Amino acid sequence: MRTPRAALIADTAIALLAERGTRGLTHRAVDDRARLPPGTTSNHARTRAALLQTALTRLAERETASFTTHPTAPDPRTALRDTLTEGLHAALTVGRTLTLARLELALEATRRPELRVRYDALGQGFIDLAADLLAAAGAAAPRRAARRLVAWCDGILFNATAGSGRADSPDPLELREQVNALLDALLGLEAS
Repeated sequence: MRTPRAALIADTAIALLAERGTRGLTHRAVDDRARLPPGTTSNHARTRAALLQTALTRLAERETASFTTHPTAPDPRTALRDTLTEGLHAALTVGRTLTLARLELALEATRRPELRVRYDALGQGFIDLAADLLAAAGAAAPRRAARRLVAWCDGILFNATAGSGRADSPDPLELREQVNALLDALLGLEAS
């Protein structure tokens, strides 16, 4: 169980990553922003690598907690569609800080093998969840479909947060239409 102080350090690290990028994430910056005594963050995460790992683990916890399925939807496909639409919209609006921090950590993981291992392991959890939801919705090859779905979601999030679509982020209706088209393709259904 994470202590309140550990959560504060990790949440502050996430906020700094989103605001300043990886260069702006230092032990001292976390202490200052969180109004902790100097050295507190260093005592919790001794190295920069440990601080990045702390932020990444907390980020995955927060993203997973915000990912809610719709058990009351009339069918698994509708539940999946609604879950994806609402999750993506939240990641582009109220969860934008988490999305920016995740993009920063993904890029940093390309240069830090120890972070890459953890990033990939946490990402596998999202693929596993997507595969379960796709299987329930009738996907013939749920793991393959899950990898495509997660890649598509990552693309939407990058494009609308840091890419060329930043100025014209999709609204919930547009996201719903795009998710429907993707699910039609992934589930082998004719477009309706």
